[in-house]
Amino acid sequence: MTLRITAVGRLRAAALSLVTLVALLVTAAPAAAHNQLIESDPADGASLDEAPQQVTLTFDQPVQRGAGEGVNQVAVTGPDGGSWAKGDVQIDGTTVTAPLHPLGPAGEYVVGFRVLSADGHPVSEELRFTLTSHGPGDDTPPGGQTTAPSQAGADDARSGGEGESGGIPVWVWIVAAVVLLGAGVTVALRTGSDRS
Repeated sequence: MTLRITAVGRLRAAALSLVTLVALLVTAAPAAAHNQLIESDPADGASLDEAPQQVTLTFDQPVQRGAGEGVNQVAVTGPDGGSWAKGDVQIDGTTVTAPLHPLGPAGEYVVGFRVLSADGHPVSEELRFTLTSHGPGDDTPPGGQTTAPSQAGADDARSGGEGESGGIPVWVWIVAAVVLLGAGVTVALRTGSDRS
C-alpha cells in the first residue's frame, strides 16, 4: 500500500512539474518575441517643415550588435530614389540612430531598417515621412542610389551574430527544458513501477 501511494505521489509530482513548465513557457513567450518598433523620429507619416539631421528608432528590447559591420542597417531613400543615410548606425541599448546627409528635395522619404533583435532574428520594416519644403542639401544625394536592407543579409548576419553577443536564442533553452523534464518524468515513472 505504501509503495502504491509513493508511485502515485511521484506521478502527481511529475504532472505538477509539467504544468509548472508549461506555465513558465507561456509567460516567457513575450520575452522570446522579435523586437517591436515603439517610436521613431521622424514619426511614421510625419510632415516636416525642416529636414531632420538623423533618424532615431526606439525598440521594446535591446538591439544586438552582431558580428561585423552591416548587421544593423538603416537606409533613407529620397523622392528621387537617392540614398540620404551617411555613415554607420549607432546602437545604444534599445535605440538605433542613423545620421543623414543634409536633405535636399521636398517630397516623401522612405526609411527602411533591418536590425538584429534580442532573440537573434532579423527584423525589418519601412517608415515614411514627408519633407514639405526644400532642405539645406543639394537635389542629388551624396550617397547615390540606395539599396534597401535585405532579408538574406540579415539571415547571414544572424548566423554569425549570436556568438559575439553571447545570447543563445530562447527556443534553445525551452527545448532543453522540455527534454530534461521528459527524461525526469520517465525516470520517475520507471522507478515507481519497479518498486510496485
